[in-house]
Amino acid sequence: MKLSIVIPVFNERATIAEIIRRVQAVEIGLDREIIIVDDGSTDGTREFLQNLSAPGLKVLLHERNQGKGAAMRTGFAEASGEIVLVQDADLEYNPREYPELLEPILDGRADVVYGSRFLGGPHRVLFFWHYLANRFLTTFCNLLSNLNLTDMNTCYKVVRGEFLRKFRLKSDRFGFDPEITLNLARLKCRFYEVPISYSGRDYTEGKKIGWKDGLASPFHMIRFRFFG
Repeated sequence: MKLSIVIPVFNERATIAEIIRRVQAVEIGLDREIIIVDDGSTDGTREFLQNLSAPGLKVLLHERNQGKGAAMRTGFAEASGEIVLVQDADLEYNPREYPELLEPILDGRADVVYGSRFLGGPHRVLFFWHYLANRFLTTFCNLLSNLNLTDMNTCYKVVRGEFLRKFRLKSDRFGFDPEITLNLARLKCRFYEVPISYSGRDYTEGKKIGWKDGLASPFHMIRFRFFG
């Protein structure tokens, strides 16, 4: 069985080498491929990635910045594994937790596993308003999907590849999170959540999601739930 690890990247020159090292170092007992999609970086990330060469590593380049959803669409199209895992490039999420994320799928309990930042794992204390917005958006998504997730916006989404190949993502930006969740719910996938740690960063450290993305999210959910 193969695990495809898809890493969308935009202007992460300070962290990209370390996240690749961490992903390659983790022991998972599966074949793996690492698919990195550079989404039009301008800080040297792109040039660094172009010079990389390693077994099982594939680098894809967008000529211009299109957004996380577009990068995920490109990465998923190249993923050949029976299991696909999303990994951000900013060091907020720890690849050492892959075994816990994979376990419910490998033992046959789940089709989809989300790593939740709100189930008791250690986390850096940051923004109250981000926490409140995430809770609201997760609750709204639950209302539309009839799920009971605690963290819809988590980076760590692990999905059986056969289900990812049943639909094509449309959102280019951070509408990716509700869109993939609602599509997987529509397919009646078995969802699990596991607690994860979270080393969040602030905007001075390069955090990219903003208030406009939060405001747009409910409209994305309504669109994807009722209009496909």
